[in-house]
Amino acid sequence: MLTVHHLNHSRSQRILWLLEELQVPYEIKKYERDTQTRRAPSELLAISPLGKAPVITDGDVTLAESGAIVEYVIAKYGNGKAVPSEAGYLDNLYFNHYAEGSLMPILVQKYIFDAVPKNVPFYIRPIVNMVFGQLDSRIIQPELKKHLAMVEAHLEKSQSNWFAGGQEPTSADYQMAFPLEAIVHVAPTAVGPLIKKYVKVIHNREAYKKALEKGGEYAYAKL
Repeated sequence: MLTVHHLNHSRSQRILWLLEELQVPYEIKKYERDTQTRRAPSELLAISPLGKAPVITDGDVTLAESGAIVEYVIAKYGNGKAVPSEAGYLDNLYFNHYAEGSLMPILVQKYIFDAVPKNVPFYIRPIVNMVFGQLDSRIIQPELKKHLAMVEAHLEKSQSNWFAGGQEPTSADYQMAFPLEAIVHVAPTAVGPLIKKYVKVIHNREAYKKALEKGGEYAYAKL
């Protein structure tokens, strides 16, 4: 049986959602982040050399990286589901790679810029706060605003609730779910109404709810 090596509050939650949508039998091996460092536990290194989640094992196959896992699962177990139409192919292809290639790096930078000032000695904290605050306001915020406007515009022109314009989620949606959930959760005023609606549509799906029950602790499911 396919096994998901699942880390709380991580991208691996979207793999559970995908498997529930496709009704693929699977089991979960759960791991917990270190409460201080937020890092994955060293036990994951025994499964994958980078020690990151998600990772799946499926027979002789061990596979990491969300995008690779999503494509593998859809190709092997999809039975024609989660495949974009010809008209939606390019949108699916683009957002499938955009999620981790363009959007997530900005969010990671934002996280780092917010975290660093909180973890330096108190006597230099005011200076570090000022420096990273300037970096955030001059670099991260304008870039994030531009990206969110583009995503909002795409959802406005979409013929459905999904990025590829079809009647069901495709790989682009499984990839885009995590960054958009995170943004809506931590900065709801930064996103437009269609991004909020998109995340709500995902959260209302029965497959998503089942994945959440099985996966456990996941902060970004709260609106």
